[in-house]
Amino acid sequence: MADGEQVRIAREIYEKLGGADNILQAANCMTRLRVHLVRKDETLVASVKGVKGVLGVVDAGDEFQVVLGPGRAQAIADEVRTMMEVGKKAEQRKPDARAEVGDGKELQAAIRAKNATPVKLLFRRIASIFLPLIPGFIACGLITGVLGVYLKLAPEMANAPFVKLLSVFGNAVFWGMNLFVGWSAAQVFGGSPILGGVLAAIVSHPGLANVAFSDAPLVPGRGGVISVVLAAALGAWLEKRLHKVVPELFDLFLTPLLTVLFAGAATIFVLQPVGGVLSDWIGRTATAAIASGGALTGFVLGGLWLPIVMLGVHQAMTPIHVDLIARYGVTILLPILAMAGAGQVGASAAVYLKTKSRRLKKIVASALPVGLMGVGEPLIYGVTLPLGKPFIGACIGGAAGGAVQAHFAVGAATLGISGLPLAGATDHILMYLLGVAVAYVVGFSATWLLGFDDPEEE
Repeated sequence: MADGEQVRIAREIYEKLGGADNILQAANCMTRLRVHLVRKDETLVASVKGVKGVLGVVDAGDEFQVVLGPGRAQAIADEVRTMMEVGKKAEQRKPDARAEVGDGKELQAAIRAKNATPVKLLFRRIASIFLPLIPGFIACGLITGVLGVYLKLAPEMANAPFVKLLSVFGNAVFWGMNLFVGWSAAQVFGGSPILGGVLAAIVSHPGLANVAFSDAPLVPGRGGVISVVLAAALGAWLEKRLHKVVPELFDLFLTPLLTVLFAGAATIFVLQPVGGVLSDWIGRTATAAIASGGALTGFVLGGLWLPIVMLGVHQAMTPIHVDLIARYGVTILLPILAMAGAGQVGASAAVYLKTKSRRLKKIVASALPVGLMGVGEPLIYGVTLPLGKPFIGACIGGAAGGAVQAHFAVGAATLGISGLPLAGATDHILMYLLGVAVAYVVGFSATWLLGFDDPEEE
């Protein structure tokens, strides 16, 4: 439930965006409110950016993103959606509502058709599948990481009951990951969540190993989450069509039965092999890029990540992280990409020491603590990006830190967190912290050398 401050922010954003008449739809990721609008101009963008509590805005073409930070984004998005529902109901109660909004509805439909390209819809849907899983990854990943550190210090405790129990806690989200993904994917694609879970269970069932066709036994879990997403998408598609053709009298039991039988068979014989090929390709490509490119690959990825985050398309990496964790127990990409935020911290520290603006010093001082914790939007939109050159310095720092992470092949057993908190979930804590320190120092040094135009006091 949103608190008073979050309700205030949501109300102001809702009003600045034009209310239910102008907001087509509202969604959110971990840090941003993402809306589609009927009308958008420079005045609207500036007014939303000026709302106290908004960290920044990203005009990503058909999608307008309001940066709010973790925790707040979900609560504020919920409030905005509630306001939209109330606003639309009030509009419908007007006597001439149909006449007044007829053209508006046609305009909205045209905008939806223009913006709903297959590729854009696919990326959004895939990202939204994994968003509900991130808190579980964070909790279990940190438990696994901290437990790993403890066992390195006290290996004789490996058989202690509490250690074994914590190991179960840390592995829980990964043990049930296919089921969670299947349930979530079915919801996203418009099917029954339980049927998505059932198809995921079929993909993962250990009994598959006892089934052989042409002397080739089936492989439980082949293709990981990719096979599960494909299965859930097919199941949802089939279920929705069966609802249209199956007589209502038989729909309750015949539709789920046919969905599981046909989608399950297609999954085992077609989608799971395809998912296996895709999963193998992702795993090989990521590991080969780090193994062959080493520090250079890390340098490029770490340096480019801040612009990618700024554009708001960073969620496309989430399924890749999940698949790598499912295959190898860690993702070797997350520590590299996390260095972008560390470079941001170093660059902002240089700004703090070099600027004579008290207002800018205050902004940096308030944003640095959350930056250290891996939340980089306040520093991006409040400090480095508006100043220009410090943003470049932050990218250079991220590149240097990424090179260190790739050189030592540091992996993380979680996703959804960054900065210093990620250290506890990595398999080489000291090397991860070394990369963070390098990103701090290089980001600081690059920004100091590049300089910037110090803003005048207002």
